[in-house]
Amino acid sequence: MSTVAGPTIKRIGYEVFIGYAVVAVVLSIGLAGSAVAKLTRQQPLLDTCTKLGVPHGLLPYLAVCELAGVAGLLIGLWIGPLGIAAAVGVVGYFIGAVGAHVRAKDLKGVPSPLAFLILAVVALALRAATL
Repeated sequence: MSTVAGPTIKRIGYEVFIGYAVVAVVLSIGLAGSAVAKLTRQQPLLDTCTKLGVPHGLLPYLAVCELAGVAGLLIGLWIGPLGIAAAVGVVGYFIGAVGAHVRAKDLKGVPSPLAFLILAVVALALRAATL
């Protein structure tokens, strides 16, 4: 058995773990940026929330969810089950985001949360493959 950054990689190997690491870091950067935009109440974000019917009072809670995803994905580099749990949470979060855009008939707003959703699914699959 080989180890990479602490975890034991059993079935698949370094390549898949490195893939997870890259996807987790990229996804975490995007999530952190989104959380900062929510916490600083950036006007374009506020306009989108108004269009979607998301109360502005929920923004800090949504930002905390995103930051929890960041923490879980990155700690998941060492603790595999936590990385999987974080990825599941991020998948659920972005299913909700895509659904909110579709429900509001804001199809132009779907690509961004859909890209995050795809990255989260990839992170989930890659981390699960390395346990």
